[in-house]
Amino acid sequence: DLIMVATGTGIAPYRSFIRRLFVEKTPAGAAYTGQAWLFLGVANSDSLLYDSEWQNSLKAFPDNFRLDYALSREQNNKAG
Repeated sequence: DLIMVATGTGIAPYRSFIRRLFVEKTPAGAAYTGQAWLFLGVANSDSLLYDSEWQNSLKAFPDNFRLDYALSREQNNKAG
């Protein structure tokens, strides 16, 4: 099992890693049977980096990929 923690700026290496496991057809991806769990920290929900890619991996590999977001400055409106 893999646990990945990215706080916004550190997502690029994990994106590549997840692509190698779940998107590209690689021997490592074919052999992987564990769970890859990504914690992604961003300021607001409109800053969810590569969200469509994560959602595709979640749909295609529900037993092998898990995603949790940590939103640090989510607001309902400009006043907070």
